[in-house]
Amino acid sequence: MAKSSAEDAELRQACQAAVDHEDHKHKVVMSIRVAKSRGIWGKSGMLGVGGRQGMAKPRVLALCLKAKGQRTKAFLRVLKYSNGGVLECAKTYKLKHLSKMELVTADPSGCSFTLVFDNNIRNHSGAPAQWTMRNVDDRNRILIHILNICKDVLARLPKVVGLDIVEMAIWAKENTPAVAAQAQPHANLEDGGPVEYDVPETEVTVNVEKELVSQAEEEDMKVLLETYAMMGTGEAEAFSERLKRELQALEAANVHALLESKPLVDEVLQGLEAAANCVEDMDEWLCIFNVKLRHMREDIESIEIRNNKLEMQSANNKVLIDEVDKLLENLHVPPELAASLTGGPLDEGRVHWTVEACEKLVDVLPRLQVPNIDPALANMRAVRDKRAELESLKSNFVRRASDFLTNYFHALVDFLINDTYNSQKGRLKKLDHVEARCRYRKYPRLLQLLKDLDENCLYTLRKAYCRSLNLLLRNEAHEFSDELRASTKAPKNPTVWLEGIIGLGKNANTVDTSSLSEAYEKMLAVFVPLLVDESSFFAAFMCFEVPTVAPPPPGGTVNGDEDGYDDDDSEANDDDLGIMNIDENDSKSGINVADLASLNEFLQDMLDGIQEDFYVIVDWAYKIDPLRCISMHGITERFLSDQKADAAGFVSLVLGDLESYISMQFIRFVDEACHQIERYERTGSQTGVLGYIPRFATLSTRMEQYIQGQSRDLVDQAYTKFVTIMFVTLDNISKQTDQKEIFLIENYAAFQNSLYDLAHVVPTLAKFYHQASEKYEEACTRHISMLIYYQFDRLFQFAKKIEDYMSTIAPEEIPYQVQMSKGDLRKVIKISLTGVDRSFYAMHKKLQKNLTSEELLPSLWDKCKRDFVNKYQSFVQLVARTYPLEKIPSVGEIKDILAGL
Repeated sequence: MAKSSAEDAELRQACQAAVDHEDHKHKVVMSIRVAKSRGIWGKSGMLGVGGRQGMAKPRVLALCLKAKGQRTKAFLRVLKYSNGGVLECAKTYKLKHLSKMELVTADPSGCSFTLVFDNNIRNHSGAPAQWTMRNVDDRNRILIHILNICKDVLARLPKVVGLDIVEMAIWAKENTPAVAAQAQPHANLEDGGPVEYDVPETEVTVNVEKELVSQAEEEDMKVLLETYAMMGTGEAEAFSERLKRELQALEAANVHALLESKPLVDEVLQGLEAAANCVEDMDEWLCIFNVKLRHMREDIESIEIRNNKLEMQSANNKVLIDEVDKLLENLHVPPELAASLTGGPLDEGRVHWTVEACEKLVDVLPRLQVPNIDPALANMRAVRDKRAELESLKSNFVRRASDFLTNYFHALVDFLINDTYNSQKGRLKKLDHVEARCRYRKYPRLLQLLKDLDENCLYTLRKAYCRSLNLLLRNEAHEFSDELRASTKAPKNPTVWLEGIIGLGKNANTVDTSSLSEAYEKMLAVFVPLLVDESSFFAAFMCFEVPTVAPPPPGGTVNGDEDGYDDDDSEANDDDLGIMNIDENDSKSGINVADLASLNEFLQDMLDGIQEDFYVIVDWAYKIDPLRCISMHGITERFLSDQKADAAGFVSLVLGDLESYISMQFIRFVDEACHQIERYERTGSQTGVLGYIPRFATLSTRMEQYIQGQSRDLVDQAYTKFVTIMFVTLDNISKQTDQKEIFLIENYAAFQNSLYDLAHVVPTLAKFYHQASEKYEEACTRHISMLIYYQFDRLFQFAKKIEDYMSTIAPEEIPYQVQMSKGDLRKVIKISLTGVDRSFYAMHKKLQKNLTSEELLPSLWDKCKRDFVNKYQSFVQLVARTYPLEKIPSVGEIKDILAGL
């Protein structure tokens, strides 16, 4: 025993020395050798060798304490022997992270156990560390020390799984001196002195898994252990036998208590039987009372049923009498109603009585039909006969009224056509249909009633009305168009644009053709409001469920002069507009899509063919001045934007077709003008400025004057087509001339000069202006380069050779190449620059000779001088790099010579 204690003390001192090597504040309180250990060395926190799994060499476990302020930390250190046989720290565990101690059941000796720390669980670091001690005593000693340190120092206990608590307590009791002996010689943690650390029996506590032992059971176990300790029993088997004997005694006492309580149980059973007999008696009495109550309830229900039937019969009789009275009232048709509907004329004098009779018929018929009448009553013979009588009356009246209105529409239109007040020779008068509206005023209510009686009859009436009114409108449009053209003071000869090779006459561009646009606008100002008004009147008069609006005629009209039209009857005009809302009570705020489609179909019949007279005006204006299509297009667009009402929808379609026709005519003019421009290619070689360039400027100016409203897009498209053809034709003609570049320079310059003002205000022309400017610069550059190389060909050819050689060899080696010596350079300089002023004068003469526009000569000569100076400056720089010692005329000298010219 003394030898073992000495070995333990020596081992503890060796462990303390190894721990002091890392941290001298750690004090070893207990150390023990490990037979073998198993685990993984590395980040997993388990033991092993070299980061691999397998059996490790025997090691030493040491429990250490470290004081930090008022807290004390506890550690479990794993030490190993180095190659020199000295202990060194291999791994350190903090006991505050210890969560479970578990016995390894696979080891039959019971010496193996595992310690599970929190970081193993959190980091999922694999299996916990496992140690195998030399014997059970060593295992119990290390585990008891760990449990007491956790309890006293850390105030927390780990879970214990698989370990026999009783066995450990008995072992602790028997081996207390040995444990205490090893724990005595320790140092005080804070001052470095010795620390007493005993393991008394009363402080040996064990924590078990919650699944195995509850808190109450644990407390009972502590009491038993204390009782066991006081009894001084030394064997666990004897203690177990005593517990069995006490359990048997308790079970026998329970059985004896049950046998003694039998008389009490018998008394309770007798009381329960008496209570059950009372309950059965009460159930019989309740059944008797229930039968009597059921009979009474049936008698009361039968009395209530008889009373309800009597009350219902009385109410039904009263309602039946009321229904019979109402039915008799509905079946009664006054005799004068039939007389008014079946006989007598429907002229204007009797239309009031006819409308009243028809309103009564409209009111009576629905009351004899389901759902206004009960289906049972509707099948009665008297009701069916009366309904058949009224249906016959309705069909006869609808037929008579439809025939009358159809004949009335045709007769009224024939009368208006034969009346000649709409137009007078040499004088235009505003067109209106006031007289027709006044006559139609008495029939809208009749048409509404006809729609209520039989909506199908309106189709025939609408067709008849549209055909008759179409005949009237076409006749009025034709007469108004003829009178308008006859009364308009237009030029006798048509205006010619871009036609002919030789310039057109100056008078052609100054002719005022504004009267053509005014005549077209007057035609629209008269007929568009009239057509919109007629469309809206037709929609309201013929009972279409669409909004009707009568917009005022766009643009002002002048009354009382020979170019205007008279407006003699203002009161009649007020009546004309008043007919728009025939019956405000019948108008609907919503739009019926089916009615709107049907309305457009009838309006197409009513206005079909009237656009032909508008086309006549457009063709007439086009023949005199095609550019008037621009202003007519803008006028049409303005009138088209004013049409908002659904009833005027087809009028918008007519205006849209008219706008398309005007655009087509203008495109036709543009195509013809483009063909005239293309004819210049077939006239052979030409010089100077082509004739269509100044004429295009005049044409563009006039087109800008005619633009109105939305016609800008139309004009811009024409500009694009014109200029594209002009530039293509110009390039094609230039290929046929000897002086191509001069030809292009003069024509592009003329294009820029003629469109300079317009290009500042018209974006499309500005774009083409910049294109012409670029083409002009390119032509100038090509022509000037040709002049310069013609006069100084050898000089700049020599410069080109220098540049070619410099791309392959060093500059200082160029003078040693063939025909590139200094003598060759002097020869080229002498030939090219001797009498250079005469060469410049020859260039100027050649440039002046080729140009037909003298105003371009100064700018071209200045550009020629600038280009030559730039080229010569490049030549001087090349010579300075390759022939640094050669003297040649400087750039300044050349500039002085050019300045004197």
